[in-house]
Amino acid sequence: MKISVHAMSVDVFAHALGNLSALLEKAVANAKERKFEPAVLLGARLAPDMFPLTRQVQIACDLAKNSVARLAAQEPPRFPDTEASFEELHARIARTVDYLRGVPASALEGAETRDIKVTAGDRTLEFKGLEFLERWAIPNVFFHITTAYAILRHNGVDIGKRDFLGNAR
Repeated sequence: MKISVHAMSVDVFAHALGNLSALLEKAVANAKERKFEPAVLLGARLAPDMFPLTRQVQIACDLAKNSVARLAAQEPPRFPDTEASFEELHARIARTVDYLRGVPASALEGAETRDIKVTAGDRTLEFKGLEFLERWAIPNVFFHITTAYAILRHNGVDIGKRDFLGNAR
């Protein structure tokens, strides 16, 4: 059985972002239960030189949509980084998933051999599509989702591996 680029990008990213949204819901509920303002978590970070929760969510969304757009040879939608609440983060995730789900499988046919260039700081990285997906896109999306999970867990939100994985079926 051949696995499609669509399944390994759109389906994987949409599922992971849905799980991230569920983690954020649990964070709000947990903060209310513990009687503190949920917004405190938005600025939380694991280390002084790491981005806070809000930025982790924004980057995870951007990486998912931009990666699928690159694979489909499309221009991705641009979302300004203005989220300042959990509601706004949920909306960003939903917009991202809507975009991902709107990319038809046909747009990703042949993407595994498509030339992909990524600017990373002062470097330009060059990949073929499948290598880009395996070694850049998937690891980066999951890095930022995992970091968001770790920020919440570190701050006492009652979440675990099942929450991270969601409905793995």
